[in-house]
Amino acid sequence: MRTAVIAGLLAGLASAVQAVDIVVKSKGGNKTTHMPYGLMHEDINYSGDGGLYAELIRNRAFQGSDMYPVSLAHWSSVNGAVLSIKNLSEPLSSALPSSMNVAVSKNSSSGDIGFLNAGYWGMDVRRQKYKGSFYVKGDYKGSFTASFQSALTNDTFGSVEIKSKAKKDEWVQHSFTLIPKKDAPNGNNTFALTFKSSGVKGGSLDFNLISVFPPTYKGRENGLRIDIAEPLAATQPRFLRFPGGNALEGPDINNPWKWNETIGPLKNRPGRPGVWGYQTSDGLGLVEYLQWAEDMNLEPILGVWAGLALNGEFLTKEELGPWVQDALDEIEFIRGPVSSPMGKLRASLGHPKPWPLRYVEIGNEDWLAGAPASYDAYKEYRFPMFAEAISTKYPDIQIIASPSVYDNMTIPAPYAGDYHPYREPDNFYNEFHKFDSLTKDNKTLVGEFSSTHANGGIKWAGQLHPFPWWIGSVAEGIFMIGAERNGDRILGSTYAPMIRNMNSWSWSICMIEYEADARKTSLATSYYTFKFFSTRPIFQTLPTTPDEGNTTSLFWGAGVGEDGEKIVKFANYNTTSSAPTPVKLSFDDEDAKEAKLTMLTGTGDPYAYNEPLKPNRVVKETSRTLRANRKGLFEFEMPELSVAVVELTGRRGGGGRGHPHGRRV
Repeated sequence: MRTAVIAGLLAGLASAVQAVDIVVKSKGGNKTTHMPYGLMHEDINYSGDGGLYAELIRNRAFQGSDMYPVSLAHWSSVNGAVLSIKNLSEPLSSALPSSMNVAVSKNSSSGDIGFLNAGYWGMDVRRQKYKGSFYVKGDYKGSFTASFQSALTNDTFGSVEIKSKAKKDEWVQHSFTLIPKKDAPNGNNTFALTFKSSGVKGGSLDFNLISVFPPTYKGRENGLRIDIAEPLAATQPRFLRFPGGNALEGPDINNPWKWNETIGPLKNRPGRPGVWGYQTSDGLGLVEYLQWAEDMNLEPILGVWAGLALNGEFLTKEELGPWVQDALDEIEFIRGPVSSPMGKLRASLGHPKPWPLRYVEIGNEDWLAGAPASYDAYKEYRFPMFAEAISTKYPDIQIIASPSVYDNMTIPAPYAGDYHPYREPDNFYNEFHKFDSLTKDNKTLVGEFSSTHANGGIKWAGQLHPFPWWIGSVAEGIFMIGAERNGDRILGSTYAPMIRNMNSWSWSICMIEYEADARKTSLATSYYTFKFFSTRPIFQTLPTTPDEGNTTSLFWGAGVGEDGEKIVKFANYNTTSSAPTPVKLSFDDEDAKEAKLTMLTGTGDPYAYNEPLKPNRVVKETSRTLRANRKGLFEFEMPELSVAVVELTGRRGGGGRGHPHGRRV
């Protein structure tokens, strides 16, 4: 009886909630950015090596630094072979001075010996074509055997014989194709390379740059993991900000991201100490980023180092000049004609055609590390020196400062800023109108955003929330609507960080979670919200009545899509006693009869999250046709903690701008 009474009271309360009556106007508004949503890659969480970059072999070239010394980590002996690091008088290259010596021991005087690699917490092995190569130096007659093996059982899933071309005093590359005969049941696998001990003269062989790639996104050599790249492409992004955030700064003043050490053959890339606890290979380098942008039809946003390291060190004005020139050289390498020195270098690497480049960001989060002295230096000379040099030589490039107007920096037009809000859900709720006060002289990129903390929970001094969760994902939807309705001043927005290896991470809030086994790649709740809005971009805003764009719970924004369709986006947050919010929607210049309503809802638990490495269990998408009543109103309800899009069907509005490079991916 008591349950029935309560249910009746709640039903009465729900029916008493006042409807939000929204009219979308046909005139007014503004043209928006041509790239409302995009991607940002940061080499965090093993998201480059061991993640998006498809290389399976870990520590493939024995790269190291003072911070992360050269070692045999992730390599082990097969049948008694003695493994050691050697710095030969004639190394594979000056960039890769260390190599692995594999010696025949008394215990391995006959039979097959060699080594195996454990990969990045395993390897994904399936019946598909793997391409591999390795360099060897030494006198050996016979053949090598490359194979995939289980780390748990005696199973070998596939192998291939490679005839030796080895020479005593010369590094010789061997290439192979390996197609396993069966799929491995899980990701607990290794790669082995063996050879006949009896064929070795001189007692040992030296190996370096041992590499194995599965099929890659768009078939690119040295390319991206398909299971991670495809979900990113599915968000239909418009730009790529690279080489990410702190990765650009580097751990100290001597180790920033150096573009010219990330190009060309892999044997010429020394790698560098990363800022997230490991040495990076730089296999995912400048050219690979540009090819990624090309393959997904993205506008590149290039970050150039501005003389600040993550430990707070920064360059003086007198020291900065060569780095300004380095930035100019990098831009010339990307977009210069083949008649230019850097354009000629690009052509020599097989890329005679320049890449488009219209956006350059100077530094990364320069208001943080080493502040206030470093930030004062950025405002006084670091930013001005780079901005003046780049804009003088390339007046068509949109220069972006790494701070925004919200970071206490005056950014004069035509320069733009970069805003990085990491927030509690309630913060995004409260800051919906934050961008409304921007002027057209305050253009800002949102180079990173996400809901990282639970409301009232632990902040930066402690831990991030362990996973993206539904209330945070809805709050991110509120933020995205607020940014898009100011799209004439917001250059574009991107979630960050985007991907996370579940075996090792420094940042827990990411959209895509993965491990070695590609079958376990999974999508967090925030991925669904981001994709939901990013695949329905607005290119012309339309005013509404009420014009505030929000009530106490409901947030919205309206505009014209890429193909001229009218779109209204909604996010519903903390409703009265969790009752749904009724909505009455109409268009002032349309005799509209039908519209399509698509909605994302959760489980009812605000802190529900998708369990990593498993299918989505939280986010439910529904879609239905709305039909207007006699007054021309489309009526529906928005549940608490939901996002929705209404698309007017059968009519065409005015002028979407389309994608800057043509056909969408």
